[in-house]
Amino acid sequence: MSPTGLEINGVDMASVVRRALDEHLVERLARTDTSLWAQSRDGQEGVGARLGWFDVAQRMTVEAMSLCEWGRSFSDEIDDVVILGMGGSGLAPEVMAAMLPAPTGRPKLTLLDSTDPAAVRRLTELIAIDRTIFIVASKSGTTLETLCLYAIFRQQYVDKGLSDYESHFVAITDPGTPLAVRARDDGFGRVFLNDPQIGGRYSALSYFGLVPAALIGIDIELLLSRAVEGHRVALAELNPDQNPAVQLGLALGVLAQRGVNKLTLVPSVSATPLGPWIEQLVAESTGKFGRGIVPVDGEQIGSPAVYGDDRVFVGVAVEGETAAGLESLSAAGHPVLALTMADVHDLGAEFFHWELATAVAGWVLDVNPFDQPDVEASKVHTRRALEEMVRDESVKCMCEGLPGPALRVHGDADTPVFEALTRFFGQAREGDYVSIHAYFERSSLHESRMRQIQAIIRDRTRLATTVGFGPRFLHSTGQLHKGGANTGLFVQITAEHPRGLCIPGRFYGLGTLIDAQASGDYQSLTGKRCRILRLRAYDVEKALDDLARIAAALV
Repeated sequence: MSPTGLEINGVDMASVVRRALDEHLVERLARTDTSLWAQSRDGQEGVGARLGWFDVAQRMTVEAMSLCEWGRSFSDEIDDVVILGMGGSGLAPEVMAAMLPAPTGRPKLTLLDSTDPAAVRRLTELIAIDRTIFIVASKSGTTLETLCLYAIFRQQYVDKGLSDYESHFVAITDPGTPLAVRARDDGFGRVFLNDPQIGGRYSALSYFGLVPAALIGIDIELLLSRAVEGHRVALAELNPDQNPAVQLGLALGVLAQRGVNKLTLVPSVSATPLGPWIEQLVAESTGKFGRGIVPVDGEQIGSPAVYGDDRVFVGVAVEGETAAGLESLSAAGHPVLALTMADVHDLGAEFFHWELATAVAGWVLDVNPFDQPDVEASKVHTRRALEEMVRDESVKCMCEGLPGPALRVHGDADTPVFEALTRFFGQAREGDYVSIHAYFERSSLHESRMRQIQAIIRDRTRLATTVGFGPRFLHSTGQLHKGGANTGLFVQITAEHPRGLCIPGRFYGLGTLIDAQASGDYQSLTGKRCRILRLRAYDVEKALDDLARIAAALV
């Protein structure tokens, strides 16, 4: 990891560097001084209960060999490893599987972090459950999506009369959680109890990241050794000017204070999978009390003219590759930082460096980067919406499609979508951003189309634009949307869902659940007086075509 330096297109970093030196920032980081992020005794105790990530690589090194041996024991028995987990419970292993080499013939890893019925049905058609291990991953052990997905796949084993199905399930959770109890009662093959002092988004190098990696054959010993070395290097240099991880955190924090708070990730080809993990880490850690950094991941880089003055571009590249577009952006006066990994195995160090940089940014912004005070509100609203939908006899385990346009304003059949969007974007102010929330299947086709729409809206409005698939993004950027600065223009798109996929033990199906999650998020955002427009797609492919055409016509 090697930033180009703290001279960022004329932005004066001298004062924050001086402050870091005067307050002995690096030395205090090295001893995990909780007063960096909280002043009260209770606040410091809360921070202290979330710093297990700091030395987890060193502690997990002693278990790496046994984890690898355990993973190899399944080599001839399974073809797929499926993580049933949300947010930090699954993003890091998804990155590892995409970036790091594994021996030929080892299982394929899939992260299922959706309650969309089509997504679950598609996965069911692609795997043979008698040759699959499901990792049920939840720090709290109460994550609604995870428990519902577990119930569905457990029932599939029962329906097919497969014996000894319990051995196909592995749990990762904190000690004493409801999931830990249930996993033991249900006879799971293994139960991994994670360090409870590690928050989900900081759990990459704990069991949450390493257990799936071991099952698919990734060299986690090498990954951890790079992380340990990255830890040593990051804390050996006390001068922030010469400390890449601290340097990055200081720069992001100071720029955010000055309104340059749209962190736009520009990865090289091999580093592209890192984006969603960085997005969650930064958004959920910094977005609170009206402050925060808005990560923009997956964007098609455009010409410098389509960007406002609120952007900072961070290139993340593997040695020998290029994060395309940085030179022209820098030449146009945009703040640019460039990070370089020696090779893909530096991923272990990169995880730690970004975690440390995010903690430093939290220090600059004066926020606790380890809590998520606004996340619970959406869960409460979702539960209420579910109760209402279950009472409503018209809502079962599916929603029937209605005749008419493929895309309509939610609950308003008379207002054309073009008119609604024009009026909605007319509220935009300098420094705002657009966030599109898609509550339908995150297929490669849908994601590609959404990225095109993201670029169209950016080019037409010059506003930073993000894309999130629900409920996945609720566990990633959801905290930022509710707790950060009220500068978001949220476009929520819900969809019709196919019949079936009821959830064993519950009075509703996945279609009802994902609709309730969309409704819960809508209520949370409106409760924060956020600007939000709801659209309904009655044919997702046609609706996305319509949205792209309408967005391109916006003035």
